[in-house]
Order: sequence, then structure tokens, then C-alpha cells
Amino acid sequence: MATYMMTFSFTQQGMQKIKESPGRVEAAKKTIQSLGGTVREFYGVLGAEYDTVFILEAPDDEAAARMAVAIGSMGNVRTSTHRLFPDEEYRRIISGLP
Repeated sequence: MATYMMTFSFTQQGMQKIKESPGRVEAAKKTIQSLGGTVREFYGVLGAEYDTVFILEAPDDEAAARMAVAIGSMGNVRTSTHRLFPDEEYRRIISGLP
């Protein structure tokens, strides 16, 4: 499975119901699981353009995109998803350069 960082920024709707955020985090984890992924870590973020972040695993980029769209379609957050390359994978990519 590939590793991703999915960041979330609260929408106006999400901020108006901020006290419901912990429950929405759990619902998002279940959505990711139902689409074949696993949330490895969750963080609230201070000092960035996003408010929370998941580190997750997904079978492939298409599955990760489905996860992001499913969560974002609820209207409480905007998502941004980034593929992460662990040390060994990064080294293999770099070693293949001409």
C-alpha cells in the first residue's frame, strides 16, 4: 500500500460546527477504511494553511482520490492529498536517476 498525507482545511460550515469535529474525524477514518485504506495517524495542526492532517495508507492513487472526494463532499473540509515516499522508496527513486 502507498502512503499519503491528506490535509484538511475547515470550511465555514465546518467551523460553525467545530465541536462536532472529533466525531467527523472518526467518520472520515471509517470512510477511508470502507474504501480500502487505513489511517495511521491524525494530527491537529497549528500555524499552517490547513487545520488537521491524516497520515494514511491506500491501495493506489485512485483509491486515495476517492477517499478525499468522499470526505470533502460532506462540506466541512477542503482536502489536499500528497503521496509520501518512505526512506527506502525515496532512495530507490533517487538511485534510478541518470
